Amino acid sequence: MNIVVCVKYVPDATADRQFESDNTVDRVGVDGLLSELDEYAVEQALQLKEKAGGEGTTVTALTVGPEKAVDAVRKALQMGADQGIHVVDDAIAGSDAPATSLVLAKAVEKAGADAKVDLVVCGMSSTDADMSVVPAMLAERLNLPQVTLASVIETQGDQVRVKRDGDTATEVIGATMPLVLSVTDQSGEARYPSFKGIMAAKKKPLETWSLADLGVDAGQVGLSVAWTEVAETTARPPRTAGEIVKDEDGSGATALAEFLAAKKFI
Repeated sequence: MNIVVCVKYVPDATADRQFESDNTVDRVGVDGLLSELDEYAVEQALQLKEKAGGEGTTVTALTVGPEKAVDAVRKALQMGADQGIHVVDDAIAGSDAPATSLVLAKAVEKAGADAKVDLVVCGMSSTDADMSVVPAMLAERLNLPQVTLASVIETQGDQVRVKRDGDTATEVIGATMPLVLSVTDQSGEARYPSFKGIMAAKKKPLETWSLADLGVDAGQVGLSVAWTEVAETTARPPRTAGEIVKDEDGSGATALAEFLAAKKFI
């Protein structure tokens, strides 16, 4: 089985995130990491490999992003992925979901040139843009069926069955590989890289591809052809001192209730 996991390098939510002068997210001047939601995708791909016995199953971590985005692939390799692919090209900067799905689709096709890709696994969303549309777009470009937002995944041969939890009901969906699968953060806690895994990752193959390697015209990607853009940003206002409610004379409860009512919290 040939599995490709799409992973994304995102700004660290605990860091001081900011925008570039063109209102695109700064992915170079801030600390970044493998998107937490994509860790679940890596975990499920590794579990499928282990279920298959490991022999003859390859898990490839694929990312699109700037130079530092290779760290997302390295994390996936440390978790247990067999090989990595990093698509990096200056022309990609500012790409939106349609352009990103195009690059990913071409990379998946190239990755499956020698052995067809049976399964493309994605996280349910990225933790920066939080759009949840790339898996569907990727499936359309690859002309593959999609099974999205899976919380439980079961496989038998080339058959995949998943459970999808909705707001009012739970669905059980079956499909036949090859297909595109996205998993939620309820699919199972992602493993931590072991020391052995960290050391082994240094020897695993990691390829770097450009748009030219994929046969993608630079005019098809980037901010200039994006369907969406950020028109304006405003810095978060500094935090102000809170209001302390004292209860020296027994009026604290009333004062607290009045404060909450004024803020329309109650």
